[in-house]
Amino acid sequence: MTAAENVCYTLINVPSDSEPPSEVSLKADLEKGEIKAKTEALKKVIIMILNGEKLPGLLMTIIRFVLPLQDHTIKKLLLVFWEIVPKTTPDGKLLQEMILVCDAYRKDLQHPNEFIRGSTLRFLCKLKESELLEPLMPAIRACLEHRHSYVRRNAVLAIYTIYRNFEHLIPDAPELIHDFLVNEKDASCKRNAFMMLIHADQDRALDYLSTCIDQVHTFGDILQLVIVELIYKVCHANPSERARFIRCIYNLLQSSSPAVKYEAAGTLVTLSSAPTAIKAAAQCYIDLIIKESDNNVKLIVLDRLIELKEHPTHERVLQDLVMDILRVLSTPDLEVRKKTLQLALDLVSSRNVEELVIVLKKEVIKTNNVTEHEDTDKYRQLLVRTLHSCSVRFPDMAANVIPVLMEFLSDTNEAAAADVLEFVREAIQRFDNLRPLIIEKMLEVFHAIKTVKIYRGALWILGEYCSTKEDIQSVMTEVRRSLGEIPIVENEIKKETGEVKPEDEVSAAPAQKLVTEMGTYVTQSALSSSRPSKKEEDRPPLRGFLMDGDFYVAASLATTLTKVALRYVAIVQDKKKQNSFVAEAMLIMVTVLHLGKSSLPKKPITDDDVDRISLCLKVLSECSPLMNDIFNKECRKSLSHMLTVRLEEEKLSQKKESEKRNVTVQADDPISFMQLTAKNEMTSKEDQFQLSLLAAMGNTQRKEAADPLASKLNKVTQLTGFSDPVYAEAYVHVNQYDIVLDVLVVNQTSDTLQNCTLELATLGDLKLVEKPSPLTLAPHDFANIKANVKVASTENGIIFGNIVYDVSGAASDRNCVVLSDIHIDIMDYIQPASCTDAEFRQMWAEFEWENKVTVNTNITDLNEYLQHILKSTNMKCLTPEKALSGFCGFMAANLYARSIFGEDALANVSIEKPIHLGPEAPVNGHIRIRAKSQGMALSLGDKINLSQKKTNI
Repeated sequence: MTAAENVCYTLINVPSDSEPPSEVSLKADLEKGEIKAKTEALKKVIIMILNGEKLPGLLMTIIRFVLPLQDHTIKKLLLVFWEIVPKTTPDGKLLQEMILVCDAYRKDLQHPNEFIRGSTLRFLCKLKESELLEPLMPAIRACLEHRHSYVRRNAVLAIYTIYRNFEHLIPDAPELIHDFLVNEKDASCKRNAFMMLIHADQDRALDYLSTCIDQVHTFGDILQLVIVELIYKVCHANPSERARFIRCIYNLLQSSSPAVKYEAAGTLVTLSSAPTAIKAAAQCYIDLIIKESDNNVKLIVLDRLIELKEHPTHERVLQDLVMDILRVLSTPDLEVRKKTLQLALDLVSSRNVEELVIVLKKEVIKTNNVTEHEDTDKYRQLLVRTLHSCSVRFPDMAANVIPVLMEFLSDTNEAAAADVLEFVREAIQRFDNLRPLIIEKMLEVFHAIKTVKIYRGALWILGEYCSTKEDIQSVMTEVRRSLGEIPIVENEIKKETGEVKPEDEVSAAPAQKLVTEMGTYVTQSALSSSRPSKKEEDRPPLRGFLMDGDFYVAASLATTLTKVALRYVAIVQDKKKQNSFVAEAMLIMVTVLHLGKSSLPKKPITDDDVDRISLCLKVLSECSPLMNDIFNKECRKSLSHMLTVRLEEEKLSQKKESEKRNVTVQADDPISFMQLTAKNEMTSKEDQFQLSLLAAMGNTQRKEAADPLASKLNKVTQLTGFSDPVYAEAYVHVNQYDIVLDVLVVNQTSDTLQNCTLELATLGDLKLVEKPSPLTLAPHDFANIKANVKVASTENGIIFGNIVYDVSGAASDRNCVVLSDIHIDIMDYIQPASCTDAEFRQMWAEFEWENKVTVNTNITDLNEYLQHILKSTNMKCLTPEKALSGFCGFMAANLYARSIFGEDALANVSIEKPIHLGPEAPVNGHIRIRAKSQGMALSLGDKINLSQKKTNI
């Protein structure tokens, strides 16, 4: 372990603008000053020593004039001072003065004040000189019997560190601590003592645990956590011990401490794969999620449940707990709900799908009664999608789900209604037996639909799937009801001139009888009930859309009317009725055309919509078999084809997922018998405690060993030239939210460099955590300096700076070597992600920052260029493989990624191959990037620009 990686006990803030005081003034303050002056002087001495100053003249002054003082602040500062001050002569022998210090601390260890005793014991943990510790050993032993727990627990720590560093000073430490542990009552002291036994003498720790294994549930949580760690380590090293301790872990699942329950559940899963153990651990995780209020805790524990599910043998156990998992939906946080629904959907089976659907239906109904806000809408969407997936996988459930969901077509939130509509469209196409039910429900809610997009979709479904005479007539009735009085233009002009009162026109709609307070009946129109003061509010829905200038719905209406009219002609034999129905359909189309061409709507009808309605009129007037085929058969075929392709894609992705999870065992694989395995072969599983510690420290050695290309050498940046007096290079290690710079500084001169300081500054959303300490470098010596940089958002950052130093003995000013810039790559924070087409479009419309990058590459193949961009930017292609297959000279694809800070990045690749320039012509086109923040959009654009050209390695 290098000096820079040693554990840091004390952080001292140094004001950068303060002038270093002289040794003479400090001496005067320490000798003659008041307590306050001595305190300030001692602080300055500590800071100067930390900055590399050698102050040997002050050592005896401090021993004579400061050490005897009883002031607590000074005593605390002295502990820091004795920790950092050089205690040996240049040849490595202990300074004579330290004997006096040792005597002072022997007295402090017998001091009546427990704070002074405890803090002195903590200080002794940091001493590395055995000659200083030897005279203090009797006093340290005596502190184990002190009345105050603060002193006792620090005495245990002191004995542990002394035993670990200098075993000869206290060879009987494990026995001493074991006896102390048996008689100790305080939880923190027991925890420290037990921790020492785990690391110093595991057998004694196990002996102690065996004597009190039945009382473990009564211990404090800090001790229980250490017991869990011991059991894990013992069973990891020696699996034959599992049976002895597994009952204890089961008991700890009932602990009152959430931390203990979490650790015990994690340990139980690693120790046993029995269904009862997995069920107990999963149940414990679920209880934690429900009872813990912190959303971060909920998400972490949910991740553990998802990890459990990934194991094929555990999945069946979790399937029985789906209903318990759904209890987590009571949490208001959307992210927790999202993960929970996904987990439940992954675990659903024919045994529990019915119960799952009942719970989800209740949740959907609950969202209808909650005050509207953004999360409610998104949660409703999640529920609708989950029910949709359940119905597709288990068709028997669709009949129960559809009636509940159909009511949401009239929802003001377009996104939730659109999801319901998509589900209904798929259900009506796939399940013939449900068509009458869906048509009936659709006709019920049709008049209440509030958004034009949903209205268009509902019209299409009704036009496509109404096949009986009664249903077709019902559709026509609903359309007339939604349009109001026709011809529309004349009716609207009469309203404007006041010849027709809006109330008269609207009263044609089905009315509702109400009872007043006096008991008399009044009739209230359903359409004029909201705000009768405004004429616009009184209009029927379809007429309202048309008056607003949205004539795309008119084109959809014309297609629907054409389909139902052609079908009506085929079903009904009576010529008179046929002609009457077709004439009514044509009248509606003509009146809409007339309205579009008039000046009444806010926007006139577009030429496309005119052409569409005119075509429908022509089809109805001619009634040719070809047109009948196109309208009534080909449309449905194309939908069926689209749904089949989507289903195939889903099955393919599920197959890939299950292949990943399936544990393949070869016929000739050796069988491992636990009882016959040698102890040294039992290290196949990694130690989870060690792994989590390495992950927290940002240590990725295991990954780097597996991938030689990602070794440390590839991340080394040269900061100065080889001919500079000081050579420097940095290893840049990115660990999610912080960057560690490990800078190697080499003195290439024959002079001693004093106060050699690495001065860094940052550009972008980076922040330097602490200023690196100055160093003194001997001739041709080298040192490592570590600097931490915090990252706040995803954008390219630059770290720049210089190295300044003084040459010992030279009278000149400070010397300076300017460093090369270190560029922090945005790719370390971006991860591929996926979203639906609707979400992509919504984000594309919302994000205000766009960066357009012109394609400038030497790649000649469209698909190869797309793959190259995906690899360079860490983004995921949302456009399906089938849409990109084949060659047609151009390509358009949507890309998406999300940063670890939760920022979204969208990109649209529009590229073409200029065929007229020959087969070797490079790809050209544009990439448009959109993001919520400017930094993200610009950084991603820069990355694409830098990596567009393919380099031959």
